[in-house]
Amino acid sequence: MKPFRKPFFGDPSFPFEMVHRATKYPQFELPDHLHDRCEIVYVHSGRGTFFIDDTLYEKASGDLFLIPGGTIHRAFPDAADPIVSTAVFFAPAFAEAAVPDGSYAPLGCFEEARRARRCRLVPPEPLKAQIEALLEEIHEELTAARPGYREAVRLALCRLLLLLNRHLLPERDGAPGSGIGPAWLREALRTIDAKPEAAGSLSELAARAGVSAAHFARVFKQHTGMNVTDFVNAKRILMAKELLRGTDSSVGAVAERCGFDSLPHFHRVFKALTGMTPGAFRRGGKPES
Repeated sequence: MKPFRKPFFGDPSFPFEMVHRATKYPQFELPDHLHDRCEIVYVHSGRGTFFIDDTLYEKASGDLFLIPGGTIHRAFPDAADPIVSTAVFFAPAFAEAAVPDGSYAPLGCFEEARRARRCRLVPPEPLKAQIEALLEEIHEELTAARPGYREAVRLALCRLLLLLNRHLLPERDGAPGSGIGPAWLREALRTIDAKPEAAGSLSELAARAGVSAAHFARVFKQHTGMNVTDFVNAKRILMAKELLRGTDSSVGAVAERCGFDSLPHFHRVFKALTGMTPGAFRRGGKPES
């Protein structure tokens, strides 16, 4: 049977989700599935098994699993002693943004898990305590949603990845990393982030990168979890939100400054990503239900 592709929803400019301390029952688990995001699963209690790629792992309290994007997997919790676990899902670019020059590879632990075909870790007690504390910190930030919580979540995730990298790759800790994805992709992400209004089309981005448009689109989606248009639009809407709240520019002027070719297009994209019109956002409105 063809594996199920798990979808993700929410704001595409914040490609991160957490399922915190969920009790897992066999009848509610997904069949064989995969997704583009990296996944970290930490087991708080219970027992079961985990099928990842072509390997079946035992699951027990304190185990941590690293599941690279595009990996087929399925959980089998014990019916009598169900798993209680926390899972985080994030696009690779969400963590890589912290190291734009490639001097350290935040996702090196995932690459090592893929290379060694070893997705299960049994962290020592001191490391378990640090992992649990960071997961709780992320959950608290998501729940409270205070100003800056998205950046706080990203920083906590990067600290978690640093712990795992140092545990898995001690001999390489501190050495220059290759980064995840080719240099042209990292440069494209920096360019889009710095000036989303001038990012250009897929063909223009691919030409600057020196690769075909099809290859650019495929690698971009693999590492960000988004297609190029959605990513650029998400960055443009973030810029538009700042201009709408921080300047007196007209909505039309904001649309033009953010790189949208027409006001109706700007309205459609803005409402799709925020749940409200630009005017309602400027007035402090709430997303439509």
